[in-house]
Amino acid sequence: MQAGRLRHQVTIKYKETTQNDLGEEVIVWTDLVTVWAGVEPLRGREYMDSRQAQADVDTRIRMRYQEGVTVRPSHRVYFGSRVYEVISVIDPQERNRDLQLMCREHVEESEVS
Repeated sequence: MQAGRLRHQVTIKYKETTQNDLGEEVIVWTDLVTVWAGVEPLRGREYMDSRQAQADVDTRIRMRYQEGVTVRPSHRVYFGSRVYEVISVIDPQERNRDLQLMCREHVEESEVS
């Protein structure tokens, strides 16, 4: 993998559920690793679904291999103000050299208008 393609710094976080002093569940996103990566938007679309605006952006994030980065609903990639949900993790040729994370941008319903 060419280092010049890895020009974006991203942080991969995982979800932890803890309890506050009142015993209520609280979701906390904890850093797993911060790496240099290539962020490549693949396509974007907006559509109306059930009278609610939805946004869906498919993105490929290329990075050097990192142990522990897996497909889990509890993994997200943070890039600046953007948040991506990891849909699939590809290890090309199964050589543990680089990873391709296929992601969907996480857009809060209140952000789409």
